Amino acid sequence: MTEYRIDDLAREAGVSVRNVRVYQDRGLLPPPRKVGRTGWYDESHLARLQMISRMLDRGYTFVTISELLTAAQYGLRVEDVLGTEDPDGAANVDQPARLTRDEIDAMFDGRISDDDLARAEVLDVFCRDGNGYRIENPALVRAAKVLFDAGLALPDILSRTERVHQDLTSVSQQFVRLVVDRFVPGGADPFTLDPSELSAMADLITTLRPLASRAVQALFSETMDAEIVHAMEKALSGDAATADSGDAATADSGDAATADSGDSDDNGASSRTGDR
Repeated sequence: MTEYRIDDLAREAGVSVRNVRVYQDRGLLPPPRKVGRTGWYDESHLARLQMISRMLDRGYTFVTISELLTAAQYGLRVEDVLGTEDPDGAANVDQPARLTRDEIDAMFDGRISDDDLARAEVLDVFCRDGNGYRIENPALVRAAKVLFDAGLALPDILSRTERVHQDLTSVSQQFVRLVVDRFVPGGADPFTLDPSELSAMADLITTLRPLASRAVQALFSETMDAEIVHAMEKALSGDAATADSGDAATADSGDAATADSGDSDDNGASSRTGDR
């Protein structure tokens, strides 16, 4: 692997030595390998410098470049770092970001009570904003609308949402607990940590947050698929059992009719014999 001193690296990348040092100070460029007092850079440093130059030419700021490089380093998606939504994600709600009480009523066909709305506020679905309400969680609004349009009652939807919120709170606590236990084992006082340890703990939680979100999403997709298959199999087996029960009832009815017919024939024959 080719290695460069700082002036050779700068010349190859087409930047000044001063800029190389600036990028290092801003955390955009990893430190070189030190041999005595000389810093040696390799091809990965050259590639990073060329990438930074292209991004600057396109108008990216140092902050944005840093965030995107962090995404690449930890295997995150750009959306995870920049906080954007997927193009076809649930955040693309057809309703405006701020609704009046009448507009919320219209959304749910006039069947959202004051109690329902208060519960939605507690769940951070809506937030009171002056004389109206602001949509705090567009994904939940869309999901609630789909379920409502499918015939589910709003109180039932809210009850399920409250339960899911409790379950996810427990999941979040477990992820955070993993990090806290790493730095503060045995329930020790976190205020005994020195600033560098506190900073490291905060950095790890920040890095873990989008990764944990994606992990939970992946696990949820798997379990959701399994539950859908289970529910469909149960429904189909129920239909089969109902059909079997119906066939049995038809057969029993047919047997009874045949028996009755036989009895009638026997009685008729006996009657005619008696007449003779």
